[in-house]
Amino acid sequence: MGWLSAGDGYEIALVEGRVAARATAGRAAGRQLKSLPKALREHPEVDRLRRFAEWLDRHATTCLAQVDTWMVSSLPVPTGLLARVWPDEAWQSALRDLVVVGDDRDEVGFLRDATDSGELRVVNLDGETVRLSPMTVTLPHPVLLEDLDDLREFAAELGVVQGVEQIHRATWPKPADADLTEKATEVREFAGGKFSSRFGLAARATSLGYRVSGGYATHRVRDAGGTSEAAVWIGEPYWDGELETGGLTWHDPDGRSLPLREVSPVAWSEGMRMAAALYAGRAVEEGKDA
Repeated sequence: MGWLSAGDGYEIALVEGRVAARATAGRAAGRQLKSLPKALREHPEVDRLRRFAEWLDRHATTCLAQVDTWMVSSLPVPTGLLARVWPDEAWQSALRDLVVVGDDRDEVGFLRDATDSGELRVVNLDGETVRLSPMTVTLPHPVLLEDLDDLREFAAELGVVQGVEQIHRATWPKPADADLTEKATEVREFAGGKFSSRFGLAARATSLGYRVSGGYATHRVRDAGGTSEAAVWIGEPYWDGELETGGLTWHDPDGRSLPLREVSPVAWSEGMRMAAALYAGRAVEEGKDA
């Protein structure tokens, strides 16, 4: 974005998301000023740029959230759509270097570019830049990636930094059906975390991006296995005093408690991720007898 005239002797522009000014006359002409001059603080053009900067921040947040939803769901995304949004810096920042998979499961690599024609350019595990042009691709949840360890190692070599947490996302593979009893509906691996107040635990859940409903922290996941909601008990809404986290359960859209055998691999991993993140904030006893 270029510099805009704002009053006598100044120009303004957005620099790294903030309104910056520079003088157009005098000894400081053409030099960016360290702070916004008092004469410009209430200028209409400055106010307009501030509101534009706020919109850009909201837009970037929306793009990240949408790409995160695509990744968690692991559902097909039209390559034409990726090509259409790619020129937008916010979309490109959210999408660049995500692992994508084409029609063939062996067509996997880090997304580096999308052309107007709908062609994707990815870097595969052999270090080669290849072109993919399927109708759709998936941005797989990491628990579904067979070569996850290799992808993590190669990403470190390339210096990959993903806008949306994918390959370095904490994952919990679902145990084999043989390890899950037929009637089991609850996981208690992260139950029993002690907190001094329900308010603090609810605030932690919200800050991590989870929804608090009644006495539960919840996380809804839509993937190829359908829609389900993971829930962790965090105490009655108006409870005043210490409490402990409860078990982790999953429910279908009708509220039916799902047997663990019916929980999809992605929903399992995301539910365990939520339970572990809440449990990590527990009060830890100190001292030799802890």
